[in-house]
Amino acid sequence: MTSAQFDLVIRGGDVHDGDGGAPITADVAVLDGKIAEIGDVRGAGREEIDARGQIVTPGFVDIHTHYDGQAVWDDSIAPSAWHGVTTVLMGNCGVGFAPCKPENRKGLIDLMEGVEDIPAPVMHEGLPWNWESFGDYLDVLEGRSWDIDVCALLPHAPLRVYVMGDRALRLEPATPDDVAEMRRLVAEAVRAGAFGVSTSRSTAHRNLAGEFTPTLLARERELVGLAQGMADGGRGFLEFVAEVQDPDVIGEFEMMRRALRKSGRPGVYSLVQSGQIGADGKDLWRDLMEYSDEVSAQGVDLRPVVAPRSVGLLLGLEGSQHPFAGTATYHGMAHLPLAERVARMSDPRVKEQILAEDRFEFSGWALLKNLTYERMYRFGNPPNYTPDTADSLAAIAQRAGRRPEDVAYDVLLEDDGLGFIHVPFANYASGDLRTCEEMLANPRSIMGLGDGGAHVGFILDAGFQTWMLTYWVKERGVLEVGEAVRRMTSDTADVMGLRDRGRIRRGLRADLNVIDLDQLAFGSPYAAYDLPKGGRRLLQKAAGYTATVVAGEVTYRDGEATGARPGRLVRSAG
Repeated sequence: MTSAQFDLVIRGGDVHDGDGGAPITADVAVLDGKIAEIGDVRGAGREEIDARGQIVTPGFVDIHTHYDGQAVWDDSIAPSAWHGVTTVLMGNCGVGFAPCKPENRKGLIDLMEGVEDIPAPVMHEGLPWNWESFGDYLDVLEGRSWDIDVCALLPHAPLRVYVMGDRALRLEPATPDDVAEMRRLVAEAVRAGAFGVSTSRSTAHRNLAGEFTPTLLARERELVGLAQGMADGGRGFLEFVAEVQDPDVIGEFEMMRRALRKSGRPGVYSLVQSGQIGADGKDLWRDLMEYSDEVSAQGVDLRPVVAPRSVGLLLGLEGSQHPFAGTATYHGMAHLPLAERVARMSDPRVKEQILAEDRFEFSGWALLKNLTYERMYRFGNPPNYTPDTADSLAAIAQRAGRRPEDVAYDVLLEDDGLGFIHVPFANYASGDLRTCEEMLANPRSIMGLGDGGAHVGFILDAGFQTWMLTYWVKERGVLEVGEAVRRMTSDTADVMGLRDRGRIRRGLRADLNVIDLDQLAFGSPYAAYDLPKGGRRLLQKAAGYTATVVAGEVTYRDGEATGARPGRLVRSAG
């Protein structure tokens, strides 16, 4: 019997190399974690995958996640790993856990809980805090392994608190000495392996006490110091979140532009449709996209990160939020098992009592007051991410002569209490995804904002990669497969400076997907109580991923984990 020449051979798939062109039908051979041959591979593999009739892609690279805590306590970076993602970048939006002095640990947890909806008890239980500097944090991650690779940004909020203490929490301006120290620590962090710095200037980013993120009012000299720290370290990009609801937001972007120009470093920013109108009568997101196109043409590399569908809330009895979670009666039963809650809520007397109570009395969720039944929809199974405005809960109630809150209550009890209400709160002002289509049509936009690892109880967008293929390729035909793959592989890898992945080429890292495009589909969201201290999170799987390969090892086969953990910390390189 002839011995195997390769570790893995993927046979006969339609190979999309990540550069956006047409596929070739070919075999892909893997040896020692790298792509060894592409074409008609004669040698045998120790393991072989029949990919005929399927597509073969590079592993997806997700530029916007928040697995900063999960990477410490878990060896699976789910749910991203279930959607073909093989590399994630965490530490976005200016929040994270390093650098950190012992006296500031609770404050960083409180901020992460408020900004990214990760329960504080989960973080108190799951974080060992065996680090202080950002380099120490990376060293802790260096000793771990996962089902995919992990990269990290240096978040501005913990950096600012580390340097300024309580003055940072009071939003005081940084002194020249503060800026000099932050600049030094940024350079130190990127030399240790950070991929850059993240910051936030959004008033939506607060802890549960309502206190703003410490970075909100950082002045220009501080932003310049962060950018120059990256220049000192010889690498890195600036990721930021701005106040896109503010008609004067261009002024914020001008500060960022000057900081990037002075440092020579690139920048990316989160872009969603806010519904606000600029002075020129256009949606502000269009003004911002045009602005970044203009400054990029002038030599400042600034690109938007956009979502491929509406950013949506999932409200349900098994999530962390729903319209009646703040009522006195529900608050008193929230600790009960689901079946018992459903039984009690099915009593017509309990229903009328809940509907008569103040929905906000025990709610700590500020966004609830902004949500109307006109913007709520039955999510259904299979999930419906593109609901018709005629199917809003308010519209259903009007047609039936019922109260909208009565309809919402019943939807929550559907499927034995597993029903969800979907609230598309960004990128859906027109009642469809034409805004997302326009954003994606800009060649400088970066597909992202899935927020994997964050908002664990009421947002579940970590499957954006699956959405790109199921909706924009299969259902709508707006994107060719090759272009959709490019947006999720070489484009995001190049932005991060990862030259060893994102393409199927000889000698590059063997991060790969084999996907049955005809079968690719979303599963229904479900709750898992698998976080530290029994914490709950919403998860969603996908069908159609025949195999996911990381560093040459098959990590998932037909959606099921193989147990392989080849993923490692990736440090930035000069």
